[in-house]
Amino acid sequence: MSDLPKSLAIASDHGGLDLKNAVVSHLQTSGYTVHDLGVHNTDSVDYPDYAEPVATRVLDGRADAGILVCTTGIGMCITANRHSGIQASLVHDAETAAITREHNASNVLCLAGKTTTVDTAKEIVDAWLKTPFAGGRHARRVSKMNKNAHPLSILAASDPAVAEIIDAEQHRQQNNIELIASENFTSRAVMAAQGSCLTNKYAEGYPAKRWYGGCEEVDKVEQLAIDRACQLFGAKYANVQPHSGSQANAAVYFSVLQPGDKVLGMNLAHGGHLTHGNPANFSGRFYNFCQYGVSQTDELINYDELAEVAKREQPKMITAGASAYPRIIDFNKMSEIAKSVGAYLFVDMAHIAGLVAGGAHPSPMEYADFVTTTTHKSLRGPRGGMVLTNSEELIKKINSQVFPGVQGGPLMHVIAAKAVCFGECLKPEFKDYTAQIVKNAQALAARLSELGYRIVSGGTDNHLMLVDLRPKGLNGKIASETLDHAGITVNKNGIPFDTEKITLGGGIRVGTPAVTTRGMKEAEMVQIANWIDRALQGKDDAAALAQIKAEVAQINERFPVP
Repeated sequence: MSDLPKSLAIASDHGGLDLKNAVVSHLQTSGYTVHDLGVHNTDSVDYPDYAEPVATRVLDGRADAGILVCTTGIGMCITANRHSGIQASLVHDAETAAITREHNASNVLCLAGKTTTVDTAKEIVDAWLKTPFAGGRHARRVSKMNKNAHPLSILAASDPAVAEIIDAEQHRQQNNIELIASENFTSRAVMAAQGSCLTNKYAEGYPAKRWYGGCEEVDKVEQLAIDRACQLFGAKYANVQPHSGSQANAAVYFSVLQPGDKVLGMNLAHGGHLTHGNPANFSGRFYNFCQYGVSQTDELINYDELAEVAKREQPKMITAGASAYPRIIDFNKMSEIAKSVGAYLFVDMAHIAGLVAGGAHPSPMEYADFVTTTTHKSLRGPRGGMVLTNSEELIKKINSQVFPGVQGGPLMHVIAAKAVCFGECLKPEFKDYTAQIVKNAQALAARLSELGYRIVSGGTDNHLMLVDLRPKGLNGKIASETLDHAGITVNKNGIPFDTEKITLGGGIRVGTPAVTTRGMKEAEMVQIANWIDRALQGKDDAAALAQIKAEVAQINERFPVP
């Protein structure tokens, strides 16, 4: 770090443009290599957008040091110092410039465009660039400054290629409207737990019954997750170790079924899930699934027909829950049907778990033998799974099937993040959040209907809707790709009794958990529906789609990602 800088990255916002230009000219005259990253006019901009690339170039070695200028220099300095390995200094005189290089290993100089004259700026820059870092005790202190940096700053210094991809994904999430029903934005607290030192710990087994030593702290966090999950859903027992919803479902099947046993599950083409008996999935390969679906007349589950199928087929288990069913599921009725044929009732509430936790959808806990869920989707937690039950006998079977049945060591950092998620869901404001999810879904569906789109079953009672695009002469693939170009993310989806190829889908599935997390409400849903309509009508007009994308990004500035 004692080498004097020769190559410099420099940038400013609109408030620092004149001083930045003067400094660039001075540096070039003095023989330095200068990378001027903007701005180049006085249009209003956001200073972090210019501080970030300068910091990145210093960290990855494309520049030996950086210079940032804004009206006061403060915003640029704060932004640059978020990065591990950046020592940005706001300087107003040449003496301080020399000291911050000598003592602090300053590698980014920040100047105030409003109060620093051109002559003073030249003196500051010269002193700063010609002073080496002293090292010694100062090196120890600088090292301590960088120990607790933001994880992404550490990543940018260590692996710029991966950091660049993550940064681009952050940009996509901020600027696009996320309408995939199974996606959401988790909190920074959840991400902090998931990125913690718990990722280093192996803990095969269960709290107080581990195969490894040193588990006293992870035992506490897993028990906390279990206790919070039980409180949240009114369950007596919980297993929080499944890595995904699919593995949670596998544990349920393996716990009480034998290969070849008959199971009654919802048809994937009518809104079910792969793990509910699809022949391409392990569930359809291991077990003899028969299927129920929705009525062709109203596109609702026909419970009388379901009861007839159960009576005829005599399944050992009935699976309830869906990935694309927009209406309330009558778990009481499902329980009555299961009991009438002596079958277990297994409810996969992955999509609606957040609504259940917040009281926006009836709970299955009173009626089901087993309940599984993912912990992301409407719960807003980390990607993972969970099994709940009120039976002591069944939780013993579940525990033995999760470990050692289908998994080895649990992901303790994810379990900690689950505990954080459940704690967030237990707060009173989560109830308001889930109620708003449903209001938003209903507002979005209503506006799309007004615009002439057919909504499967005529509307929605939960977080999602299916939009049948066949009457518009479109399919799901065309629509989802078109909307991607407009900055709106959905997924192609089959429609009950679809006439399109499965690879195309007769429509799109649209959900509101993510936009609700951002704080959007009914008025924004109307606007989103209008954008969807404009995009699909102008699907072949690249300029029109680009205009919508710009409008989407603009409104998203009012609703930042958590």
